[in-house]
Amino acid sequence: MSEKNIGKQKQLNIAIDENIADGVYSNLAIINHSTSEFIIDFINVMPGSPKAKVKSRVILTPEHVKRFKIALNDNIQRYEEANGTIETNESPNIPLNFGPTGKA
Repeated sequence: MSEKNIGKQKQLNIAIDENIADGVYSNLAIINHSTSEFIIDFINVMPGSPKAKVKSRVILTPEHVKRFKIALNDNIQRYEEANGTIETNESPNIPLNFGPTGKA
């Protein structure tokens, strides 16, 4: 590494497709994990509807999940400093059913 690059960060140009830029609304996230990955399913549950679909799935390594948690905590702290505490209400009791269930 040359001296002129010491202390400088490389710039990363990121592109985003239009359909991804629109985003996906989610009011429920379900997190599962194995020894090698975390799977986060983002779901939009409509009131009164007995069904909901996974709208997006993100799969991360344990190391990336940990970095994501730190970044998310940092952003929540900065948000609350600027806008006040985010109030969380008790989660509604949503029975989850991921397909057919066996019967004895």
